[in-house]
Amino acid sequence: MSARPTDDLFVRYMKAFEESTTHHGGCEVCQADEPCEVGTPIHERFARLQDAYTARQKQQR
Repeated sequence: MSARPTDDLFVRYMKAFEESTTHHGGCEVCQADEPCEVGTPIHERFARLQDAYTARQKQQR
């Protein structure tokens, strides 16, 4: 039995999720839904990777 290959997109998506939730949890600006110079690119990266992963999952059905 061989090991499954690493799903790079999934790994990047999960890391981005962790970074986004960690930042949001400690950032009063983000919690107030205000523009955050640091948080915005982190949250946007998570959203892009989430969209890419979701689209790929739909294609594989």
